[in-house]
Amino acid sequence: MNKNLNPFLIEGYISKEYFCDRQQELKTLHRNVKNGSNTTLISPRKMGKSGLIMRYFDELLVENDVQSIYVDIFSSRSLHDFIKLMAEAILLKFPEKTTIGKKFMKMLKGLRPLISFDPFTGVPQIQIEYHSPQEIVYTLQGLFAFLEEQNTPIVIAIDEFQQICEYPEKNVEALLRTHIQQLKNIQFIFCGSNKSMMTEMFTHAKRPFFACTRLLYLDKIESAEYEKFIRHHFETHKKHIKNEALTAILDLTKIHTFYTQNLCNYIFATKTNNIDINTVRSAMAAILKESESYFFQYRQLLTPDQWNYLIAVAKEDAVSQVTAQKFIAKYNIGTPANSRRILKALIDKELILENWLAEKPVYQIYDVFLSRWLATKY
Repeated sequence: MNKNLNPFLIEGYISKEYFCDRQQELKTLHRNVKNGSNTTLISPRKMGKSGLIMRYFDELLVENDVQSIYVDIFSSRSLHDFIKLMAEAILLKFPEKTTIGKKFMKMLKGLRPLISFDPFTGVPQIQIEYHSPQEIVYTLQGLFAFLEEQNTPIVIAIDEFQQICEYPEKNVEALLRTHIQQLKNIQFIFCGSNKSMMTEMFTHAKRPFFACTRLLYLDKIESAEYEKFIRHHFETHKKHIKNEALTAILDLTKIHTFYTQNLCNYIFATKTNNIDINTVRSAMAAILKESESYFFQYRQLLTPDQWNYLIAVAKEDAVSQVTAQKFIAKYNIGTPANSRRILKALIDKELILENWLAEKPVYQIYDVFLSRWLATKY
């Protein structure tokens, strides 16, 4: 463990020492892969989905016969983009100097690509020109066929997989399903943060990916495990944290991984060696103050009714009965129909999160810091 590193990571993954819990989820992924099952991993944004994948890939390193590839397709807008990102992920995993990398470069050259490397990160960048839509399909088939031909077990995690639903090409789901179901040496982890789109893709009987994976929903880390993790890292650096401060951290951040890590990161960076509840409150206030200009941008992008609705949900902390007269009258929302309409618009904008793991739907602001700011500002 690096003693000079802030142990509360906000982005990226370094090693299991800086990763909290998720033991059950790791066991589920391991079981699925070992038994030849693909996995659909669904979680809200910033809950630690990508970190979990990297942590699992760490486990796979122990098994030298299993390779892993991670590709984030959030930025993709077409099947062309999908193939580009997939090819770049393969080349990143298998550099040109490796045995598989040499084979892959040989295969790529037949596609007449332009290959460059980011001067700052060293990440490969590939551009392929196509003269017809059919060439795109052949290239996709070629990428999967190449990996299959290596005769080595491979796990491919495709993050933000729901993005394929936005592609202009028709039947992308069916095309991918056709190729994927023929692969014997490759298991997939399809990750997504849009619950409604991912659920529709994998549980609706008329969709190509229906019932072809095992579903895994990622929820919050258990508070006891997170408390243990936070205390350990503060005390390892000779920082004492009081119980009430721990409780306040998890309460203020709603145990939403990114926000919990962010607040702890800020507190750790203050160089304070005795952390009490006032330390936590001061850190939270500072974070919200720093973010004000960012939060105010939301107001410019929303209608007055939508902004008012966000404030209402923030002040309630969470709402389960959005059409209840008490809630509607308290915040001048209008009618039950108006409440449902505004709620849907804000969910679509990913500003309100529906807690779909609860027995009954519960709605809260997606950005925990925005929620805390709205509740105190208005």
